[in-house]
Amino acid sequence: MNGKHAGRRVVSMILFAGSGFLLALAGVARAQSTQSGSADVRHYTVDPRTSLVWWQVNPHMKHLWATTCPLDPSWLPGEGRSSGMGVDEHMFDFPPEDTVHIPLLQRIRVRPVCTEAVHGELMTPDTATWAETQGRIVVDAAALVSGEKQRDEFTRSSVLETDKYPQIVFNIDEIMDVKRAGDTTAALAVGELMLHGKSTPIAVHLLSWHENGMLRVRGRWYMTANELWSKYGISKQAMALGVGMGIWKQLWMGFDLVLRPEPPTSATQ
Repeated sequence: MNGKHAGRRVVSMILFAGSGFLLALAGVARAQSTQSGSADVRHYTVDPRTSLVWWQVNPHMKHLWATTCPLDPSWLPGEGRSSGMGVDEHMFDFPPEDTVHIPLLQRIRVRPVCTEAVHGELMTPDTATWAETQGRIVVDAAALVSGEKQRDEFTRSSVLETDKYPQIVFNIDEIMDVKRAGDTTAALAVGELMLHGKSTPIAVHLLSWHENGMLRVRGRWYMTANELWSKYGISKQAMALGVGMGIWKQLWMGFDLVLRPEPPTSATQ
């Protein structure tokens, strides 16, 4: 997937991995129309109070997942959580190696309870085909929470090194393979993922639909655990047994964004 789109720059997401888990995703944005002539450009802004980014390791070992929206009632921490973090024990019935429930904790209903960690913007002159779409999503890496305080602190300081690399960025250059079924649109966003000071081409499958006057967009993708150090230079030693002993197989990353439509603007080039 990455090799096929190596020459393209699209949506950039930055995601990071933690001491036994990973952090994910990014949002800040700037885009401009590349269409010649004059066109009405639709502008969408990420709503940070209702948008989130998540990561999940496979096998998740009953605790290797995180979110930027830990106050959402649909989310719960795994085993080994810090005091004060609630948990529903029945969720541990899921097998630790699980490629079906990704993310394990899917958000049911949007609520304005998220940390304002995800920002971004999307611009397009054509909401039918999404041709000429560009955008950028930026995430505050330190806002990813697994529910265990010491693990999260270690991830920020030694794995993601958020003091040096504070953001996760997904630059959007193209949206393609658009398919519609009723109000739901499936598509492929092609671009660049910026993580831990490195950038690589990426393609992310998207699902979007209208909800309460907003545009809701979900997407997910994965990398092999070894790519965390071989591609992004994250310390293999810091990730310890998970990567060194080959226990982790995949790092899944994703987002659940709420995009607010802004008034159309006219662009002329």
